Amino acid sequence: MSKMMIVGSMLGAAAITALGAVATNYTSSKNNQPQWVEIVSSKALTETSSEPQQQCTTKKIAKTAPVQDQHEIAGTVIGAVVGGVLGNQVGGGSGKKLATVAGAAAGGYAGKQVQEDMQQKDVSYQEQQVCKTVQKTVEKTIGYEVRYLHDGELKTTQVSQKPSGRMLLQDGKLMTVEPVSS
Repeated sequence: MSKMMIVGSMLGAAAITALGAVATNYTSSKNNQPQWVEIVSSKALTETSSEPQQQCTTKKIAKTAPVQDQHEIAGTVIGAVVGGVLGNQVGGGSGKKLATVAGAAAGGYAGKQVQEDMQQKDVSYQEQQVCKTVQKTVEKTIGYEVRYLHDGELKTTQVSQKPSGRMLLQDGKLMTVEPVSS
């Protein structure tokens, strides 16, 4: 091999190495520079969970009033008096006495029944709030799957904020920043 050929080969190798280094430096510096990319589509990524929740309703509750006269004595006495007076109006002589006693007995029984019925119907209504815990299904957005074009290639990534029409790509990561329009 001639001396010229060796020097030429060495210069050629040096030139190729230098051009390769410049191209590599250009490519890596191009990747480090932020670039705007067009968003093709985005889809919300959701997570479903259940949370306890109080559910309350108002109900009317019937309450029987407390009984003052449990043995219905007042009704029996009033009924016996009225029955006796009415029985006394019937007949004469000893029949009158028998009618008065029978009227008092029947009136006493009727008065007791009337008082018992009235006490059972003595009802008051109160509104009461009734609550129970139920499980409510909740869906939360946890991020977004984004498809974008970069150097003619369709790529997919996930971001935490909802993307808009364009996003900034730097070091292979999308940044959710809108450009300032002039």
